[in-house]
Amino acid sequence: MSDHSFELKGSLFPLSVLYCQDFSVAALQAQLQQKLAQAPGFFHQAPVVINVENAKQIPDFIAIKQLFVELQLVLVGVCGANAELKKVAQQAGLAALQLSKNNGKTPEAAAKPVAEPAPIAPAAAVVTAVVENKLIEQNIRSGQQIYVKGADLIIKGTVGAGAEVIADGNIHIYGSLRGKAIAGAGGDSSKKIYCYNMQAELISIAGNYWLSESLQGEFWGKSACISLQDGQLVLAELF
Repeated sequence: MSDHSFELKGSLFPLSVLYCQDFSVAALQAQLQQKLAQAPGFFHQAPVVINVENAKQIPDFIAIKQLFVELQLVLVGVCGANAELKKVAQQAGLAALQLSKNNGKTPEAAAKPVAEPAPIAPAAAVVTAVVENKLIEQNIRSGQQIYVKGADLIIKGTVGAGAEVIADGNIHIYGSLRGKAIAGAGGDSSKKIYCYNMQAELISIAGNYWLSESLQGEFWGKSACISLQDGQLVLAELF
């Protein structure tokens, strides 16, 4: 048998981080259901880590795990836990993850975690969802999140690294896409992403996503159209 027939390697995957203080099952259920209703297609079976740094009580991790199953989310583990909470979480079969330096701050003080295809917690700046198509004529900076419900999002500017743009409809970026773009967030697989310079950290349509390492090919740094065909993301020339 080859020495390389079995390998265990580190890698990066998008994870949503949930920040809250009240970890009662009733409070979590109400807040999560409200968030999931905004973009059900994107959050379906999404991996989530909960930040327990500011927990006011020891959470019932067994009950929380069951809640996540019922909501069709995947609870991976916890972060920001002290020794006692780590032990309780591990006894419930959850991983205890280490916070990065930035993630050790509150969600308002820190830029949005790199790993989230779509965070449960709001980022530093969130644009309220609207029904009509949304036009933004400025750059979207790191840590900002924009979500447009039931419509297209049109951006005349750059989506910076660490920024995230989400729409139930299509996304049009008349500039560079260096952050994350999530179209068809409500589950509509016919939606597309258009950009003038594709250098994305993540692209997603109707819950199907690619990370940067999968995008660095023929269309990297060029204008591109991203669509979903037969359940697979497809890149094509914009012009």
